[in-house]
Amino acid sequence: CVSVTTHDQAAPASPATRAVTPMPPITIYHLEGRRSERVVWLMEELGFPYELKFVNNSLGASLAEIRKVNPKMPTAPTVIYEDQVLMESGAIIDVILRRHTDGKLMPALDSKDYPWHQIWYQYAEGSLLPRVGTDYNVWQIKPPERRSPLVDSENVIRFADDWLATHAYFGGAEFTSADIMMEFALRYTLLLNIVDKEKFPNILGWLERMHARPAYQRMVAKARPNGMIGPPVPLPDEARPPPR
Repeated sequence: CVSVTTHDQAAPASPATRAVTPMPPITIYHLEGRRSERVVWLMEELGFPYELKFVNNSLGASLAEIRKVNPKMPTAPTVIYEDQVLMESGAIIDVILRRHTDGKLMPALDSKDYPWHQIWYQYAEGSLLPRVGTDYNVWQIKPPERRSPLVDSENVIRFADDWLATHAYFGGAEFTSADIMMEFALRYTLLLNIVDKEKFPNILGWLERMHARPAYQRMVAKARPNGMIGPPVPLPDEARPPPR
């Protein structure tokens, strides 16, 4: 069982505009290559200490550890935060940023970037991954003969690629928590081979920049030391729909 405890201190913060609660000790229960990476990446970006628990190279054994502390909903991430057991990576990230930072990794509430930061923060799990997951499961059984007239996987991925054609990040002019949410969603989507990734150069370039961030690389070294355990089976090229 791998247990990693970090004690890095955050860089000096700019003067806070509101009271910031000190970050309590937290424990992140983790599955390698899954959404719990988001919380580890966040903590590395902020320089906050945390304890990371998982069983190296064994999703089953890691899940058994999660069941011990979260038997009713054993999912990754499961985070022990004070006397609470938290789930859902987006919710956990939001709690940490709003309670324990002075506005880091999110645009100001009254900025033009804020609405679209919120859209992309929610888009990862609200629009992108549900659509991709549904198409992936259906197309494995019966490859489509034509593109759907409704929104399909290519639409939701193209929308993100078009955004990145004119924006450096999903949250606006600077790196934000929306990028942390979207990185897993897009990287996992491309692993599924649900689309031809070469048609989305802006996403590929953005992913390259995300993966070059020192905090991301620290996350990978600690949370994914053996690569992605149990990666998804890529969809065969011929199972994808023809162009619309």
